[in-house]
Amino acid sequence: MPWSTNLTSHFEQNLKNFETTIENNILGNNRVIVFFSSSPTEATLFELKYDGNNCIREIFKSYQNPAFTTTNGITSILNDVKTIAPANRYAMVVSSHGTGWLPVTPVKTLRAVEKFHWEYEGVPLTRFFGGLSPEYQTNIKTLAEGITNAGLKMEFILFDDCYMSTIEAVYDLKEVTNYIIASPTEVMAYGFPYHIIGEHLVNNNYYGICKGFYDYYKNDQYPYATIGLINCREVDHLSAIMREINQRFTFAPELLNSVQRLDGYNPVIFFDYGDYVSKLCADKNLLARFEAQFERTVPKLYRMHTPSYYSMSTGEVRIDTFSGITISDPSIHVKAITAKTETAWYQATH
Repeated sequence: MPWSTNLTSHFEQNLKNFETTIENNILGNNRVIVFFSSSPTEATLFELKYDGNNCIREIFKSYQNPAFTTTNGITSILNDVKTIAPANRYAMVVSSHGTGWLPVTPVKTLRAVEKFHWEYEGVPLTRFFGGLSPEYQTNIKTLAEGITNAGLKMEFILFDDCYMSTIEAVYDLKEVTNYIIASPTEVMAYGFPYHIIGEHLVNNNYYGICKGFYDYYKNDQYPYATIGLINCREVDHLSAIMREINQRFTFAPELLNSVQRLDGYNPVIFFDYGDYVSKLCADKNLLARFEAQFERTVPKLYRMHTPSYYSMSTGEVRIDTFSGITISDPSIHVKAITAKTETAWYQATH
C-alpha cells in the first residue's frame, strides 16, 4: 500500500476488512505482511496475526522517505519481507491507483493533454497505481525489476488498482509472477472486499477471488466490476500468434469506434483485447488459433463483469463485449500513440 494521496482511509478500511477475515482463523501456515504508507514520507511494515481471539498488528519496521517508486526501493522492501517472513512461495497485492501500462508522466507535460481520470472532481472516486503526482507513481517495469532483484517470483499479483488488466503491463510482469488478477477498467475507491476474498487470497482460490469481487459490486451502491485472471506462463505463446496476425493484417481505422472501449479517455486508450482482434484478423483459421490460445491465457471462467463499467471522466458505460483484458494497439490518443510503440509487448508483436 504505497502512498496514494487520497486513498489512505480506504486502505485502512481494507485492512480492517482483512483483519475481520483473519479473526476466523483462516491463516494456517500463511502469513500476511503489510507495507503501508501513512504519508508521503512515512511507512510501516507490519504483520497481521491471529492471537487466538483477535487479529493484531505486529510492527517490524518503520521507514522514513521510503523509495517505493524506484527499483532499489522496491527490492529493499521485498528483502525486508523475506527476512521477516521466509517462505517457499510469495504472492503480492498492490493497493493503489493505476494507469495500466502508461508510463509516469513528467509534471510539465501533464496539462498539455486531456485530463487523467483521477483529475475529475465531484464524482465517485476510483483507484490508480501511485499517488496523484508523478513523484509518487511507479512504472510497471520498475515494479518488475524490483521483484526480480529481490530474487522473487510471485505465485500471483493482484492489482487493487484501475486499468491493470492490460496486455502491455502483463507482458512486462510475465517473468515475475505466474498469475495476475486485475481489472481492465477503473476500480471503485473502496477496492476489493477483503472481508469476502481474504480467505481466498491466502488459499490461492482464484475463482473465489474473482467471484467475491464481482458478487460484492453487482449489488453495491456503485454496481461496477470488471475482472480477469491472466496466466503469465501462456503470454509468450499469445504474443507469437499476435505477431503473426499483425504481420498479415492492418487494422481498418473506420472500425475503431466499433471496438469495445473499457476506459473513460477520449480518444480511447484501453480497448477490449478479444474484440479488437476479432475485427483485425480476417483469417478464420488464424482467429480460431488465437482464440484457443487466448482462452489458455485469459480463461473465460475468471472473466466477470457487471452490465456497465464506471469512469470518473465519463460515468457509466455499457459493456457489450468483454474478454477480461485490454490492449492499446489501435489507440490514437496522444498519451499512447507513441508510447505504445515503446512497450515490450508492441515490439514483440510487430
